[in-house]
Amino acid sequence: MTADADTGTETDTGADTEDAAAGTAASPALDTDALLDDPDIRIVVCCGSGGVGKTTTAAALGVRAAERGRKVVVLTIDPARRLAQSMGIDSLDNIPRRVEGVGTPGSGELHAMMLDMKRTFDEIVEAHADGERARAILENPFYQSLSAGFAGTQEYMAMEKLGQLRARDTWDLIVVDTPPSRSALDFLDAPKRLGSFLDGKFIKLLMAPAKMGGRAGMKFLNVGMSMMTGTLGKLLGGQFLRDVQTFVAAMDTMFGGFRTRADATYKLLQAPGTAFLVVATPERDALREAAYFVERLAAEDMPLAGLVLNRVHGSDAARLSAERALAAAENLEADGIVDQGAGKAGLREPADSPAAGSAPTTDAPGAATPEQPEHASEHEPAGARAGEAPAAEGDTPADAVTVEQLTAGLLRLHAERMQVVAREQRTRDRFTALHPEVAVTAVAALPGDVHDLAGLRAIGDRLATGSASAGAA
Repeated sequence: MTADADTGTETDTGADTEDAAAGTAASPALDTDALLDDPDIRIVVCCGSGGVGKTTTAAALGVRAAERGRKVVVLTIDPARRLAQSMGIDSLDNIPRRVEGVGTPGSGELHAMMLDMKRTFDEIVEAHADGERARAILENPFYQSLSAGFAGTQEYMAMEKLGQLRARDTWDLIVVDTPPSRSALDFLDAPKRLGSFLDGKFIKLLMAPAKMGGRAGMKFLNVGMSMMTGTLGKLLGGQFLRDVQTFVAAMDTMFGGFRTRADATYKLLQAPGTAFLVVATPERDALREAAYFVERLAAEDMPLAGLVLNRVHGSDAARLSAERALAAAENLEADGIVDQGAGKAGLREPADSPAAGSAPTTDAPGAATPEQPEHASEHEPAGARAGEAPAAEGDTPADAVTVEQLTAGLLRLHAERMQVVAREQRTRDRFTALHPEVAVTAVAALPGDVHDLAGLRAIGDRLATGSASAGAA
């Protein structure tokens, strides 16, 4: 099902929506179940700008794949606890944890983990350096700063962890939630940025003494350090430079391994067994970022499965356009359209009032007195027993809400919803015009956050059916 039909563009949802849809071909539908069922697909990468629902999408895909018989691990980079709580796990860490209550007997199962950037870096050091050198690296102040927050480290470590998981061959499907970076492209740029850092002149200068060795190396080190003391030393401090040099000397034999593994993981992302899902919301900035990512994936020869369009709005009353709803609301609120009473323009008089033709209800001698229902309480106000307007404080309050006013308010709310639907459709149509080849599945907006497995299953259903229907919340 495509969002063109789902958001009501084939019905009378307003002139703007019809005009936007008229000249734009519908996108092909993205079949996420076929993607998850394909045994040749071993890695699914959810990417996109921040705040579009990548983490929830990745988790929902993992749950659905496991319940369709696959052994799945979801690697999330999101530090929030929401994913762990939704899966019924106390906490996520760098070790895959089994999610209970998900999967099929003897076949499907789901594990989840959250990238610990520093711990992943430590594991690399411990795996590729002998005990003494590993200890020197782990205790080095510059290494501790680098592993905890160096620009691009999180993205690079996500790729390292992906490579580790794939090499273990324990799971037949890995779902990756890319880091919440300022730009979604950071994930793809991480290996190149690390390579540029390792190939930089500053690093090469610090590596030279270790490569030369012996007295010549120490002499070069002393000359180099004295040169830097006069310039960088004043800026960064001599101790910092010594920490960096010590770190580089210890890491020298590992630098080639970093670059080799980064290149291998990059090729893994280009392989036919990998599928990228670009996640976006139907907002201009998010879809612009999605368009950039689609173009970048094509330039890098990486396989794009399609676009997940999250939080799409719709209405059960899509046949009633925004214009007609506003016109009806104005008619209900305008003078002369509803029954009038003295001093109460726009308010319908009570059915038993004199203006409405009912019998008078006064206490004057000879006046007609309405009969009380047999079940009326003696503690009820007389007016309430007689079906009159409340007698306390005098007449009916001027701000009482009538059926007409309530209806007019609902019509205005509906008009606002249909304007949102039309705007989202125009935004999607612009993306489709640029990339008509990209398959799309639209996911209806939910009234609240996903906080449990039932919510993840509901998202999985919407992903599979493209359920941004006219009745979307």
